[in-house]
Amino acid sequence: MPSIRNTVDRLAAWRAGRSYVTLRFTVHKRLAPIVEPLIERLLPFDDDGETYRCSIIQWTLNERPVLHTHRGVVSTLRVDGPLQDAGHTSFPLGGLIEAPHVTAHLDPIAARRLDSRLQDAIDGVIQGWIVEHGLYDEPRPRREIDRPKADQEAKAVIAAWVSDTAKATNFSDDDMDRCCPSSAADTPCAACQEGSRHA
Repeated sequence: MPSIRNTVDRLAAWRAGRSYVTLRFTVHKRLAPIVEPLIERLLPFDDDGETYRCSIIQWTLNERPVLHTHRGVVSTLRVDGPLQDAGHTSFPLGGLIEAPHVTAHLDPIAARRLDSRLQDAIDGVIQGWIVEHGLYDEPRPRREIDRPKADQEAKAVIAAWVSDTAKATNFSDDDMDRCCPSSAADTPCAACQEGSRHA
């Protein structure tokens, strides 16, 4: 059995002091073209691989496959599948709310209703952002990006933001590291903007 062979290979690698092990899987021929690129993205021992692995680590902790997850700063809604056909619509099997001092399991109807509310809220915020930044007036770019070029430009934007923020607040690098992560906004928290040296 593949699972037994995988366990034996991991044990043999540990005893031999090897960093890598060989895993064996059997997959339906129709799924192989889908599964192989997914696995290949999970395996690299770099930032990309770690990010992909972290994005699905909850899969091993949840009893059901997750359709999607809505995450706030301190609250989360998980919508559980598989989707169930209900005539002209479909329902999740349930959902899970996790918030400070609250853990609540939702039935299929409640999960679908809350999921719809959050989707509407997301649409509203995104549409507001589009209007605020005049994106309807901009030419529509391709979805694909030139990864090396785009990464370099993104890191340059971050470096410029860090430099400008440090100068504006007279913060040292250590102070910036201790800036409280009060939100995922575009600017530091109010106290940091005022130059308060809090941890």
